[in-house]
Amino acid sequence: GGEKKTPNGEVKKAKEGQRDEKTAGMREEVEKLYKLRMPDDFFQFWEFCKGLSADCPQDALKETLGLRLVGPFDILSKNHKNSSSSQPNFHLHWRYFYDPPEFQTIIQGNVDTQHHMGYFRDLPDALPVFIGENEAKKGCTITQMGDNIFAAVLLFLQKKRKERGQQKNEAALDWLEEDLKREAERLDLPLELKTKAMKQRERKVVTKTFHGAGIVVPVDKNDVGYRELPGTDASLKKICKTIVEAKDDEERMKAFAPIQEMITFVQFANDECDYGMGYELGIDLFCYGSHYFYKVVRQLLPMAYNLLKRGLFGEILEAHLASRSQDNLEQLATV
Repeated sequence: GGEKKTPNGEVKKAKEGQRDEKTAGMREEVEKLYKLRMPDDFFQFWEFCKGLSADCPQDALKETLGLRLVGPFDILSKNHKNSSSSQPNFHLHWRYFYDPPEFQTIIQGNVDTQHHMGYFRDLPDALPVFIGENEAKKGCTITQMGDNIFAAVLLFLQKKRKERGQQKNEAALDWLEEDLKREAERLDLPLELKTKAMKQRERKVVTKTFHGAGIVVPVDKNDVGYRELPGTDASLKKICKTIVEAKDDEERMKAFAPIQEMITFVQFANDECDYGMGYELGIDLFCYGSHYFYKVVRQLLPMAYNLLKRGLFGEILEAHLASRSQDNLEQLATV
């Protein structure tokens, strides 16, 4: 026939080009405010949620899963433009009580347990190594949920379905599950709980720490980089408990002796380039959560981060300890 073929492919390309340009602008804005590099799946998931709910992508998963996109997503939705706070500190924006500096909240779940998910980075200038999940009202444990948002939300959906059995919105969940899988496949994103890259990271983890997600420090062939703390996690927790439960200052000072001794060991370790030791002790005491340890954490962690050339994490930690709170985590209040 003599009909003209419309160059459909070209139209699509032009659209994608515009979108890439827009994404580049958004990426710049987020990375400027957070000083962290964002992975592609962050922007891809935003597009996905816009497809589900153009008016309010942040709440696209609210009805089906009770999840809300927060943190850096507030920048994509331009929420930070209406903020009454002229200079909000994004390092504190949805930074929950037990979130270590390596953790960046991106999704908020059940408010009662303070359930949330976030990107976990071993280095501030690297891309995230996995998505972690924590319930701040229950403790410091970080559970790994795959290495991209699609995987994390899918795993969350599947867990939710198991927990609640037959549901009134079963059909909506099925639709969402299909959509997530299809889009992840199209984008070539892995959906397993532990990807190959995550398993490779596990081999580099020198110690799990109290939060369980582990810390990574470079260790050379002569085994320089990390040395173990004396005792076990259980014995350190016991020391912490004794300090926190001491009935007066005098007793507390006495109970602090083993920690003081560990700090001396850390100083020796740092002199010999085993920076992982102070990093571990600092993270453990941060995870224990008591304000009695803030001074020691301030002494240990920023130094460890600086020695490991992860200075930004030290800045995040100092900001967090200065206003560490169980509540009031929204840095962009419009009032």
